[in-house]
Amino acid sequence: MSRASIPQPLRVLVVQAQPAALSEARAPSAPPHHALVARLGAVPQLSVQAGDMAAAPGHDVVLLPAAGTADTAAWALHPALPGLAYDHAVVVVVMTLASTATAAPRGAGAQAADAAEAGAAASAAGAPRAADATEAAETLEAAELDLLRLGVEAVLGSDESGDHPAALARALRHAHLRKQLERAARVAYATDLATGLPHQAQLLEHMTQLIALREREAAPLVLIALRIEGVLQATAHLGGEAANVLRRKIAVRLRGGLRASDVVASLGADLFAVMLGRVDMVADGEGVAAKLLRGLEQPFVMAGRSCRVSARVGLATYPAHGKEAQALLQRAVAQASMLATVGEHGVGVSQSGFGVLEGGAAAANDPG
Repeated sequence: MSRASIPQPLRVLVVQAQPAALSEARAPSAPPHHALVARLGAVPQLSVQAGDMAAAPGHDVVLLPAAGTADTAAWALHPALPGLAYDHAVVVVVMTLASTATAAPRGAGAQAADAAEAGAAASAAGAPRAADATEAAETLEAAELDLLRLGVEAVLGSDESGDHPAALARALRHAHLRKQLERAARVAYATDLATGLPHQAQLLEHMTQLIALREREAAPLVLIALRIEGVLQATAHLGGEAANVLRRKIAVRLRGGLRASDVVASLGADLFAVMLGRVDMVADGEGVAAKLLRGLEQPFVMAGRSCRVSARVGLATYPAHGKEAQALLQRAVAQASMLATVGEHGVGVSQSGFGVLEGGAAAANDPG
């Protein structure tokens, strides 16, 4: 087997029984995380460490031990769990006393006596004991469902965590794989596949986070919407794949005129948006918009031919035009849809949306 094909050890963090004090529930009692670390540490391809939740970054799987039903329910109410489960593959292991006992082995006679005593006690308890067991099982199942709804990848029983560490290791690998697939789907959902840019939902999330920061430090936020005249016509003239190539070239052109802190998003076939991460004055946003428009003046090379586009631009600023991301986006898009087309001759000049020329120089980001 080649060196490159050897899988990397799965990095597992076993959270110690020291969660933050809970406001509406007791903290889990001391689960036997030391026993889990010892057992999993002997499994090949696992790198196991004990620590608190703050150590989660840098680990593939976060394992939360629970010493019974009450601890399982307490983890479900832990305020840090939703965020932890969003970013990491979290597995809760419900352990029983039997799965972690370290008492010395007992002889067959002693075991038989224990079994007889346990049977007699169970018979004396009768129906109430069975009812209690049923209620406990239902409580545990409800807690497990709550954990899964919060994003926990798996809730495992003591049979998988106590006597079968290899089975638990396999379950952890599966949880890690599920989280990887979830992240990939999340990225795909948040990305316009034709351009690789964030789409509207991701843009609104970025804006909401930045607005929250702006409430603490006074600074304007500028959103620029650009409706590109020519993409839909390119679809009709050159086909859908060529139009997607054109959109990717437009995205590169826009991205090249911005700072790393700025966000470019694709909102539709012919609509882009730019969120400026930091500006000193609103007028700075107008200057950036003019710069982006000048960048679109140069023709794009498509299928060996030079193609021109034009654009309509709209601006919205925080807090002057609103304090919610959706309202700012709606204003900028509406303004971009109403204004006259902006092309190579400046603001307010209307020109044809799409043109195919038989020559012309390639744009700076186009291949020679």
